[in-house]
Amino acid sequence: MTSANPEDPFVAHRGLLFTVAYEMLGSAADAEDVVQETWLRWADLDAPARAAVRDERAYLVQIVTRQALNRLRTLSRRREDYVGDWLPEPLLTSPDVAEDVELAESVSFAMLTVLETLGPIERAVFVLREVFDVPYEEIAEAVGKSPASVRQIAHRARGHVAARRPRMAVSRNEQQQVVDRFLAALADGDLLGLMDVLAPDVVMVADGGGLAQAIKRPVEGGRKVAQLLSNFARLVPQARITTVLINGAVALLIDQGREVDTAITFVVADGKIARIYAVRNPDKLERLGEVAELRR
Repeated sequence: MTSANPEDPFVAHRGLLFTVAYEMLGSAADAEDVVQETWLRWADLDAPARAAVRDERAYLVQIVTRQALNRLRTLSRRREDYVGDWLPEPLLTSPDVAEDVELAESVSFAMLTVLETLGPIERAVFVLREVFDVPYEEIAEAVGKSPASVRQIAHRARGHVAARRPRMAVSRNEQQQVVDRFLAALADGDLLGLMDVLAPDVVMVADGGGLAQAIKRPVEGGRKVAQLLSNFARLVPQARITTVLINGAVALLIDQGREVDTAITFVVADGKIARIYAVRNPDKLERLGEVAELRR
C-alpha cells in the first residue's frame, strides 16, 4: 500500500508517475504495477538517502522510467502472440485532460498506437522529452545512455511519430458534434448518414484479444466501414450507448447489460471520422468505472 501522507513527494507526483508509465506501456494495469514498484523503491530509501535527493520529481521519474522499460521489454514479447490487433487500454478521463490539448494528444489512442511502433528506448525518450519536457541529461540517466545519444534517439523518434500520427487539432465541441452525428446514424442503421460522417479513407480497428468477438483485421474505406456499422442497431437492439471522455477525447461506451462491453474512440479531422478504435477485450475495460488521474 502506498503512503497516504500528502506531503510525501511520491504522493504529490503520483499522477505524473502513472501518466509516464501509462504512455510508455499503453496499459493501465501495467502502469499501476510500475508505479507500485516505484513506491517500494522510494519507501526503501532511508532518511540520509532521501535527503541527498536534490530533485525528487526527477528522481521519481527516473525510477518509474527504468521500471517501465523493464516491463515494456516483457510486454513487447507478449504482444507478438496477442490474438488480433492490440489496442491500448482505454481510460475514462476528466474534462481537464480534454482541455489540456498537449496532454490529450499525448494520451490519445492515435498517439499510443503510433508509440507501439517505437522500440522501448525510443518510446521512453520520446515520452519523456516531447510530452514531459524532461532535460536530455535526466533522460540519459533514466535510460542508461549518453546525452548525445539521447538527442539522436529523440530526433529519430520525433520524425518517426510525426510521419505516422493522425492529427487531432480539433476542439472538443467539434469532436462532440461529429460523434453525435455518427451516433444518430448508428442508432438508425443509416448507411448514407454513416458514409457522410466517415472520411473516405477511414480505418476501423477492433481489439477483442481472443476474449470477445471482434473484426480480425482493420477495415478500410468509408463504404466498407459504414456497411459494417449499419447493421449494429439490428444485431444489438438492446445496446445502451453513453457518450464519455476517454483518453482526453469524446468517445462512446456500449453495454448490453450491466457491464460495458465496448469502448469506442475516434480520430476526428476536417469534420469527419478518420479513425475508429473499438476495444472489446474485457480485461481492458475493467477500469472504466472511475476517472483516471492523468497529469503532466
